[in-house]
Amino acid sequence: MDTLKAGLIKALLHMMALLPLSTARWLGRMAGSLYWPVGGRSRAVTQRNIDLAYPSLGADERKKLARRSILATAELAAEMGHVWLRPWDYVQSLILEVEGDQQITECLATGRGVIVLAPHLGNWEIIGLHLGLLGDTVSLYEPPAIAGLGPMIETGRQRSGATLVPTDGRGLARLLRSVKQGNISGILPDQAPRDINSGENASFMGINCFTPTLASNMIRRTGALAVFGFAQRIPGGFTVRYLPADEAIYDADDHTSLAALNVGVERCVEHCCEQYQWEYKRFRVRPADGPGVYDDLKKKRRRKPR
Repeated sequence: MDTLKAGLIKALLHMMALLPLSTARWLGRMAGSLYWPVGGRSRAVTQRNIDLAYPSLGADERKKLARRSILATAELAAEMGHVWLRPWDYVQSLILEVEGDQQITECLATGRGVIVLAPHLGNWEIIGLHLGLLGDTVSLYEPPAIAGLGPMIETGRQRSGATLVPTDGRGLARLLRSVKQGNISGILPDQAPRDINSGENASFMGINCFTPTLASNMIRRTGALAVFGFAQRIPGGFTVRYLPADEAIYDADDHTSLAALNVGVERCVEHCCEQYQWEYKRFRVRPADGPGVYDDLKKKRRRKPR
């Protein structure tokens, strides 16, 4: 079954890669528009997250934002054929603007490593590829659930010169060593780890949620410069933005550092909030402290229609 799924996904990606980027994105938006009235898990979680993150907005505004977010996620899926399968020169041409990269190159020139914190915003694949143009880059890689897609994704992510390492002890050791040697590391700061010992609860958008400690630990152990990065989707391609982290991210206290990390993610999201991956259950806490904010969504899905 996985082989069939991988084959279908690859065929779809190749088909989308043959189309102009604007057409592929339009088809993605159309698919998102068809999905929206049907509902499902992604819509329910997106709406719940936006309700939590933007309580000051009216109900209609939050609903419109949730719909735009679903459409942006569909655009992301539709453009991946262009990012992973089209020639590298073409992919580079999609990066129309770059802001803030000088802070990275200047830091590398001094021999100091850089840790780029890339939240799930815009097209994070583009950020990984762009970092490979700025200097030697090592990033963690966890194989996809559908194993047949692994080789395609690995090839696509490494063609700018970046190196992927597994999310195990050996991979982490190589990541740490590379940053200490004055290179770049790309880390996802907003993906909750499965291991309860690999994170702590910290505020994000005013809501307490489980936040990974990997980036904060790496920053302290390597003395690296911390920078946030994302690739915002714009007509015809992307704007890559790098934002400096707050000084508090270097604090020895985990809670202080994690709070600054989440503030950095918030600042990135402010640029294009509909392009954030709101369908991810970002507001989970561990260990559970009373009913989770998503528990009632599970009950609704299980409820049989009358």
